Amino acid sequence: MPVQLNHTIVESRDQEASARFLTDVLGLPKATRFGPFLVVELDNGVSLDFAESSAEIATQHYAFLITETEFDEIFVRIRGRGLGRRMMALAERWAAAQGYRHVSLSSQTSRDGAHAFYRGLGYKVYGTSHQFRKTLED
Repeated sequence: MPVQLNHTIVESRDQEASARFLTDVLGLPKATRFGPFLVVELDNGVSLDFAESSAEIATQHYAFLITETEFDEIFVRIRGRGLGRRMMALAERWAAAQGYRHVSLSSQTSRDGAHAFYRGLGYKVYGTSHQFRKTLED
C-alpha cells in the first residue's frame, strides 16, 4: 500500500472560527464534527482536523496547490475581509520593530490585482521582476 497523508491536526484557540475562516476563504464545504475535531476536507482526500487548545500554539505552515483562477477567487475573498491590509500592517510593524528600513516582496508579473493592492499600500515597483518595496516610517 502506498503511503498517503490522511489528515493533520490543526491546533487553534477557537476551532469553529478557525475552521469557518479557512472554509470561507478557500471556498470549501463547511467543516464537519468528528469527535473533538472539526474536520475540513480538501479535494485530494486529506483533511485538516481543527482542535481547540489553551496551550501555546506553535507556528504552523500549510501550502495549498490551486489554479490561477482559484487564486484570483481566493484573493477576492481575502481582500473582501481586509485581511491583506491587516496582515501587511502587522508584518510592517514587526519589521520596523526589528530595525528593518524596507519591506520587499516579489510578485509574478501576471498578478495585476496583487500589484494594485501593493501600490495601494504605498509599495513601489523597482527592478524588472515586479518586486515591491515600501520604506517604513520611523
